[in-house]
Amino acid sequence: MRRIVQLSPLLFVGGVVGLAFDHTLVSRAMINPSSLSDQYDFVIVGGGLAGLVLASRLSEDSSTTVLVLEAGGTGEEVADTINHPGRAYYAGLVNSDYDWKWTSVPQPNVKDRTMAWPGGRLLGGSSAINGCYLVRPSAVEVDAWHELVSGLDGADNWTSERFFAAMDKSETFTPPLQDIQTIGNIQYVASSHGSSGPLHASYPAYLPQVVNHWTGTLANVGIHASSDPSDGDASGAYVTTMTINPTNWTRSYSKSAYIDPFYRPNLHILTDSPVARIVFSGTKATSVEYGQDRHTVNVAKEVIVSAGPIGSPSTLMRSGVGPKDVLDAAGVSTVVELPGVGQHLQDHLASGVVFTTEAETAGSVNANTTNTYSTTPEFLSYVNPAIAYANTADLVGDAASFRDEVMARLDTSAAQVPSSDSSVIAGFKAVYTASAEKLLTTTSGQMELLLALNSPGAITVQAALQRPFSHGRLYINSSNPFDPPVIDPAYMANPADLTMLREGLKLARKI
Repeated sequence: MRRIVQLSPLLFVGGVVGLAFDHTLVSRAMINPSSLSDQYDFVIVGGGLAGLVLASRLSEDSSTTVLVLEAGGTGEEVADTINHPGRAYYAGLVNSDYDWKWTSVPQPNVKDRTMAWPGGRLLGGSSAINGCYLVRPSAVEVDAWHELVSGLDGADNWTSERFFAAMDKSETFTPPLQDIQTIGNIQYVASSHGSSGPLHASYPAYLPQVVNHWTGTLANVGIHASSDPSDGDASGAYVTTMTINPTNWTRSYSKSAYIDPFYRPNLHILTDSPVARIVFSGTKATSVEYGQDRHTVNVAKEVIVSAGPIGSPSTLMRSGVGPKDVLDAAGVSTVVELPGVGQHLQDHLASGVVFTTEAETAGSVNANTTNTYSTTPEFLSYVNPAIAYANTADLVGDAASFRDEVMARLDTSAAQVPSSDSSVIAGFKAVYTASAEKLLTTTSGQMELLLALNSPGAITVQAALQRPFSHGRLYINSSNPFDPPVIDPAYMANPADLTMLREGLKLARKI
């Protein structure tokens, strides 16, 4: 059933904006679909992390009408699972009806395995089902991106200075509890965070004692403990902030931060309404078709495609915007030939090393059915917050020589791009070169190391590529708008990725 959600009144918990546990307010906000307007100024495709933020900001102008079309539900039926971050480990929504459950095509460089690509299929998108990590990038990474988009409209908003100012505006930072700070050796600088934004940034109310050894252990293998990981240098080891509301130890995400606190009659959110396609008059978007029975809503100003890294390019291609050869093969008429849609797909592939332990872990507490603490909001606020970012020198030693090896493969790698279009190949070379020349010899983290304590009797150190040189693509192979796209991340197509992940796992073994 499709539902329109208008926004519930502001709810205060302990004097601070909080997430309601009484969901009757949400139920009262439902409007009969017959109340949907024929036309809106803005129609946003996708009510996920970015889509709900955009909806909230645009609807601040009461004279502007906004509609969000979300394929999934509101999530209120599984609110308890969403609200408690720890449930993502023990009874999460991955592989449920609230997950898109995408899969890759078989990957020849990882023994022809198909790989799961989960994604939140509900209001809030993946911010409603993920691990709540709130890790800022390094300034050098943002500035490298800014150089790539230099000259485009709005490019000046992507300097590191403006990026971090926007992050500050979005968050309210709360320091850790004193005992949590002591256990985790947590270091922070409050002025590097925001203090009045809608999204909460804090730390769990529970940490296993083993976390106390994290930063010291990393220092023993040459990775420094960061005293301020949010000031523009994200390298080193630390306990990171999470999107947790410390007034009630619940998940803070795009719906709870940007939608639930406000009542705006000019904003409608229609759930259970997957978008079939955008309709064009010439090259101007004029309406959007949604739902299995193809309802249509008209657009006065803009359609904003905000359906994530899988949904956005898929929606564009289903609407006739993308590579002509792909559209022709799928039986979709070309509206705008845009060869880069679906190209340059990258994913941070991860693996891990598992050690057995008799020490207390979050997993062992959860597995102890006689321990009532495991059902408390404090315990269920725990997600694995101990992380580290290793740079190229930490992994391979001579960063400059490794960079030169990577750049020597530029033309060979470009020849593997699944497109003959010169602009797509040039785009690949630009991203590849920026990743190698601008970042490989800096402190920029190339490998994430994560201390995972959510299994009983086990400590896992995960290693995850942060900037793979292997690029794949996604595309549609059917004119049916509700068929899943073809996802091919081309894992390990570039030898540099295998080298980096191998060295990351070596480092995990040392830890």
